[in-house]
Amino acid sequence: MYTGRFSAFLDALDKITILIPQSYRANEKLNFTLFFEGQKMGELLVDDVIQIEHYTKYICTAPFEVPLGEEYQIEDDKGMVFALQTGAVIRTPEFDELYYYDGDDLGAVYTEDKTIFKLWAPTATNVKLKLISEFGTEKGSIPMQRGERGVWSLTIPQNLENCFYSYLIRVNYIWREATDPYARAVSVNGQYSAIIDLSKYQRYEYSLPKLESPVDAIIYETHVRDFSHHANSGMNAKGKYAAFRENGTKTAQGYSSGIQYLKELGVTHIELLPVNDFSGVDETMIDKEYNWGYNPRHFFAPAGNYSADPHLPGKRIEELKQLIASLHEHGLGVIVDVVYNHVFQKEISNFEKIVPGYYFRYDVNGMPSNGSGCGNDLASERLMVRKLIVSAVKYWMEFYQIDGFRFDLMGLLDLETMREVERVVHSIKPDAIIIGEGWDLPTALTGSDKTTIGNSHKIDRVGFFNDKFRDTIKGSNFNLKDAGYVSGKGLSHEEFYHLVLNIGYDYPLGPEQSVNFVECHDNHTLWDRLQLANGAESNESRKRRHRFATSIVILSQGIPFLHSGQEFFRTKHGIENSYCSPDWINELNWDLREQNEETISYLRCLMAIRKSHGAFRLRSREQIEKHAKMVDLGPSCHSLLYDNVSEYGRWSRILVVYHHGEQQTAVDLPGDKKWGMLCGDCGFAANQGIEMNMKDFLLEPLTTYVFVQE
Repeated sequence: MYTGRFSAFLDALDKITILIPQSYRANEKLNFTLFFEGQKMGELLVDDVIQIEHYTKYICTAPFEVPLGEEYQIEDDKGMVFALQTGAVIRTPEFDELYYYDGDDLGAVYTEDKTIFKLWAPTATNVKLKLISEFGTEKGSIPMQRGERGVWSLTIPQNLENCFYSYLIRVNYIWREATDPYARAVSVNGQYSAIIDLSKYQRYEYSLPKLESPVDAIIYETHVRDFSHHANSGMNAKGKYAAFRENGTKTAQGYSSGIQYLKELGVTHIELLPVNDFSGVDETMIDKEYNWGYNPRHFFAPAGNYSADPHLPGKRIEELKQLIASLHEHGLGVIVDVVYNHVFQKEISNFEKIVPGYYFRYDVNGMPSNGSGCGNDLASERLMVRKLIVSAVKYWMEFYQIDGFRFDLMGLLDLETMREVERVVHSIKPDAIIIGEGWDLPTALTGSDKTTIGNSHKIDRVGFFNDKFRDTIKGSNFNLKDAGYVSGKGLSHEEFYHLVLNIGYDYPLGPEQSVNFVECHDNHTLWDRLQLANGAESNESRKRRHRFATSIVILSQGIPFLHSGQEFFRTKHGIENSYCSPDWINELNWDLREQNEETISYLRCLMAIRKSHGAFRLRSREQIEKHAKMVDLGPSCHSLLYDNVSEYGRWSRILVVYHHGEQQTAVDLPGDKKWGMLCGDCGFAANQGIEMNMKDFLLEPLTTYVFVQE
């Protein structure tokens, strides 16, 4: 059989594209026949002939819909034979309909007396299971049986606990080895899938305050390694899952650190950068390499580089579950950052080895879509990709008992998939948090189908990072000359009012969908950005701007989001994209925690105020427009009055004064009654007595104040 420059591809169930070198039988009319195992199956009807560079393309109709999973050949009328390969048929709706598998048993299902393996590989013509003992010795390969919907299965009636395995898949006449996309555990560096007895990892009972709305959350983003790696973190298991289980840790000067610090700070949820298995770090080289984790390799299995022993697949599962349980015990919810929009490298991914061409998007020219900027985009709109994503989300919710998700580059995911994610997540935990990046990126998906900010009205109970809020307050990520509000850029009262209340008509997010932030793991930290914008000023002035920006995040209507260390002026030493930078750039510097207790206390105070009164957590435009009013206290202030809000908390009237002036300013507080101030001494408690004795006040530069009346 000739398999060189002669090619044939099944591009639809009954359509075959044939490529023949132009030098072969030039100016002759060619006829083609379909064969299977040496038997003639029928003549192909040539629908069109197209000349392309060096080749003649024949578009043909097959005599029947060609079943996948078998090896067919094409023969021309002169006896030239070449292979029929699976082509673009796998990206057709008909393929999805014909081969969609709705079972919930893909992967390895272990019991003590047997393990059942199931793999969805409809284009494969042969599949074998490669089995490896727990000590790394290969035990041979065992043929699997093809069943309905292209699912291959095998039952081994032995106790295979702690053994490893992979699949050998033959597609388009080529054998490839791949790990299991549904593997719950993997070997070191994800080389093999692992067989684990999941029943050994028991669920536990925990209780967190129920969120009536996403606006009740205050999210704090951190990275497992960054959190504890610093020499002054006070934690022993530096850079590891186990650091989150260490209670009562302190810095060298006796300040709280670790999980105790998180509890004291006042945030409600900890968002962890990806903790599923990812590429980019050699897990055998302890502390030698660094990566954020946005190179996903296995969606269901936890990462090993944060484990005390990455060689033991069950160890990392146990440690991650203990981390989550520890946060729950301290009253903190857990949000996991997930990356379902791309993989590390398409060509070597298990997806591409198992069903080549199916899991990824392609443009009209047949080239891989690259909205992610990572060389590939997962085709979430295809039924078995959607199933994989939804199954992974469900597994993390049920097995790891987490409290929500942050979706990386959510705008690359289709709306139907995200609606199904939302339905499944909230059926398990009604108050779970779902947030994501709704950027509109150039992927091979129609704009109306993307989960973007512009389409936020098409999906409920999913929050979007508000880039307008970030860029207005901090300055543009993409134009370093754009100083931002806290660096002196002017805003009208109406512009500021619409921004912090999330009721502007030029931006589609309402409060329950707006994640308000000025800093996250991406791009410059706020401190580094302010150095670029205001490099000549003193550190004290820069700290005022920084603190001012964070106060706006905390008190605005919407969902406040803080980057770990933001509250004590975190720096990454000017590095904008630190995804693989060394620890000294990325680690959370606990020395800064010691040096900035006053600022931490002030922000802790503002978070306590936010949580104590529902006026800061209104849920709709109607509520906001009913109660919030602009108050003019002069050109250097933006002031908001929440009126008649006693139904939401202790205070009937709340005045928030954002003083953006760079000099002290005397103001007369509005109305005839005197006001009390909540946050002046940074020691606010919800039930403390407040003296109502203020009618005028001297505002400090770049500071936010909260005044109240009963």
